[in-house]
Amino acid sequence: MEQIEQKDLKLIKLRNNNQTEVGILNLGATLFSIKMDDSSGKRVNVIVSPKRPEDFLTASYKDHNKLFGASIGRFAGRISKGEFSIGNEKYELPQQNGEHLHGGAEGFQYKLWHVEEETSGKNPSVTLSYLSNDGEEGYPGNLKVQVNYTLSEDDKLSITYTAETDRNTIVNLTNHAYFNLNGEGSVSDHFLFINADKILKIDEKNLPTGDLVNLPKNPKNFGSNKLIGNRVLNDAYVLNSDDQEVSARLFSPMTGIKMEMRTNQSAIIAYAPEELPSSLSYQTSISKEYPSICLEAQNFPDAPHFRNFPSSQLAPGEKYINEISLSFSVKK
Repeated sequence: MEQIEQKDLKLIKLRNNNQTEVGILNLGATLFSIKMDDSSGKRVNVIVSPKRPEDFLTASYKDHNKLFGASIGRFAGRISKGEFSIGNEKYELPQQNGEHLHGGAEGFQYKLWHVEEETSGKNPSVTLSYLSNDGEEGYPGNLKVQVNYTLSEDDKLSITYTAETDRNTIVNLTNHAYFNLNGEGSVSDHFLFINADKILKIDEKNLPTGDLVNLPKNPKNFGSNKLIGNRVLNDAYVLNSDDQEVSARLFSPMTGIKMEMRTNQSAIIAYAPEELPSSLSYQTSISKEYPSICLEAQNFPDAPHFRNFPSSQLAPGEKYINEISLSFSVKK
């Protein structure tokens, strides 16, 4: 395992002319913070995350495995049985209780990414890269990964993941940011829209069965703007949208902040935990119950085991691209 020290950490800040500020941490290519003014002019950080960059190096952070704002890979979500096959070749992955989660115990979220390029001024951006060597966590192929974060002048944060390989492999990347548009307290008062008519059916281990569940009469249907309330969510929503349509929308009546997500991916994992670890210190003051929600744009979990799921395979000469945009606006 790579030994990472506090002196290795770098926090890059992107600022536009609206004074919106995005913090990116090189450890895990992490979305550390998004600070903007709400409808009353109050400064709000809409990302729930540990208080300081060095907190990401603690044993407590890794033990909880909550992956605050991190870039997840090689495969976001779960892979059942701790293995997958490409053709006649089987690959064994680290597993716990029969599942491999979020790329394994040493996934991309715990790696120090290289800062390739930073720009300031109009539409500031940063590009980070990571080389995942052949056999890392059991995955085949040397995988070259990049992520670009760009903040536009109209408060749109674009996140683009790309990857290339020299052997047939599987790839499923995402960002695992926890949102709270109040900048404090709970997300129970937030309104959520997800452009989906179906979710994946899951078993008692939260693994897909391969079947889909129709949403129209389901309490997890967010096909129209609906109050999140006290709902624990951990579901894969099958998107109807393409990358030009709104895939998901989150709105806080308290601050007037609205976030619209667009993506070229086939699913959004909506993850709203009932609580977050109390042993960690956070940048914002969060409630004990329903403090945040993740909207993870990615492929279906466990895709390598289901032919009816979108393929997660990547071959030499191909390019994996995951495009995510988060457009922020404020209702005055």
